[in-house]
Amino acid sequence: MASPDRPDPRRTGPAPSSPDHVVLVGLMGSGKTTVGRLVAAHLGRPLVDVDVEVHERTGLTVNELWERGGEAAYRPLERDIVVHLLTVGGPDVLAMPGGAVDDELVLASLAGADAFTVWLRADPLELATRIERSGSHHRPLLGDDPLPVLEEQAAERDRTYSSLADLVLDVESRAPEDLAAAVEAALREHGAGGVS
Repeated sequence: MASPDRPDPRRTGPAPSSPDHVVLVGLMGSGKTTVGRLVAAHLGRPLVDVDVEVHERTGLTVNELWERGGEAAYRPLERDIVVHLLTVGGPDVLAMPGGAVDDELVLASLAGADAFTVWLRADPLELATRIERSGSHHRPLLGDDPLPVLEEQAAERDRTYSSLADLVLDVESRAPEDLAAAVEAALREHGAGGVS
């Protein structure tokens, strides 16, 4: 497992040229979109947010899609979008949906992609507090009490996030700009280029 802010030396890391995808993984509310937007701007790449892609394909927000068909309607669409992006997209910064790592096809596509994967690791209590403070009601899985859901998700997914990560960043008490700078430094350290 990679240590916080340090790439995992057991991983081969990105190729000497810039990877096609910088992929941010982590639980809901960990800052994937916010940090991804900063990294994308510095790399001169688009940020691909799967929630936006869902809306563009269906005309529905994630909440609307979830209300109409639940998880059974959302997850296959999420999988198809992520797999498509990883196999034919790029270069980009991809804010991966938290639950996408539960899908074997997504994991296989990520393993086969030219990607540098960053786990934005966060304590579930910190995330629940952050989500409640923000008044964020666009996360259909969390319900009225996000903490138990986030704790369960962390227990189920942390091992997968760890196995995917080229870089692990603990997000508590860190500004998004600091996290983005750490991603960019890791890309430079691995000779990924394209970082100004």
